[in-house]
Amino acid sequence: MIKSKRIISIDVLRGVIMVIMALDHVRAYFHYGSFFNDPTNLETTTPILFFTRFITHFCAPVFIFLAGTSAFLFGKNKSKSALFKFLFTRGVWLIFLEIVVNNLIWTFDITYSFVIFQVIWTIGFSMICLSFLMFLPKKIIFIIGAILIAGHNLLDSIMLEGQSLQSMVWYILHQNQAVVFNPNAMVYFMYPLLPWIGLMALGYLFGAFYQKDYDATIRKKWLLKIGLGALISFFILRGINIYGDLVPWNIQSTNTKTFLSFFNVTKYPPSLLFLCITMGPAILFLYVAENSNNKLTKFFLVFGRVPLYYYFLHMLVIHILAILGILIFGGNWHSMILTAENFMSHDLESYGYSLFIVYCVWISVILLLYPFCKKYMIYKQRNKNKWWLSYL
Repeated sequence: MIKSKRIISIDVLRGVIMVIMALDHVRAYFHYGSFFNDPTNLETTTPILFFTRFITHFCAPVFIFLAGTSAFLFGKNKSKSALFKFLFTRGVWLIFLEIVVNNLIWTFDITYSFVIFQVIWTIGFSMICLSFLMFLPKKIIFIIGAILIAGHNLLDSIMLEGQSLQSMVWYILHQNQAVVFNPNAMVYFMYPLLPWIGLMALGYLFGAFYQKDYDATIRKKWLLKIGLGALISFFILRGINIYGDLVPWNIQSTNTKTFLSFFNVTKYPPSLLFLCITMGPAILFLYVAENSNNKLTKFFLVFGRVPLYYYFLHMLVIHILAILGILIFGGNWHSMILTAENFMSHDLESYGYSLFIVYCVWISVILLLYPFCKKYMIYKQRNKNKWWLSYL
């Protein structure tokens, strides 16, 4: 394998997250009723279904946090103006990819009647914000990031309706909302931006721990403190049950459901508690994986070094496999073209397979994509002089 100056533990963590992310997307396209049933709904879920969804909660926050870290490391030997140009243009590029490419892959709807603003859009917009924030003193960046993450739940009670400009701006910033303009035009603001911007800002500051001259022993101490601190904060705040999440936990009809209720935190937008329970273990993973180098870490490393390529490729494969499944086992494959009309018709309400099939498809997708991702990783390493590869 070609040597790289990239930080292995960060790429391994990103790779683990990318692999887990595929599980959630396979579940979305293959599991019974997944298009309309929430796997965290305590009235209808099962422990294994809840866990299948919960484990994938780690994906978006870790990916966005590490995007900020990568931005810091990318710019450490560059001028502020060069880093600004890269972050701003890459942010605009990612927003374009979200709207034009990602929506087409997710829906296969060439009319773009159902537009979803998801994680790629969020990373892009957060990068644009970071391109301005990085000119500020690091203490100010930290304060802004901390306020956005720890304070945004104070806004949970503000709920708007309708299609006014004010409402649309609020949906983009803090309220998970789908807007139906007519039967053939629907927009879903899935990832409200405020806390994600704060998370990328903190990820940017986190990159300082991985500067070339930073003492590894001190770094590991900080990783342990931050990771444990986030986890302890989660259990304390969740136990108090007053602040930190849109939905407090409560005693359920069974101990199992009560346990699930305790960990049923809000992702859209990500609550303070959601970010504590996901980022805490992720940073502890970096602590443990600091010097790991074995066959397993090398496997995950491949996916972690080609995240955008892998993201689009795995979604395309999953969607195609879902259509092939309908063609083989019966059903209307046109319903898998996710137009606004098809989605609102609930034609897919009875569609799907068991969780066993979901896990089998997930493993198959990962093994199928591995050689393609490895080839692209090697190509990127051999062609570092090609500037456009940093945008892919």
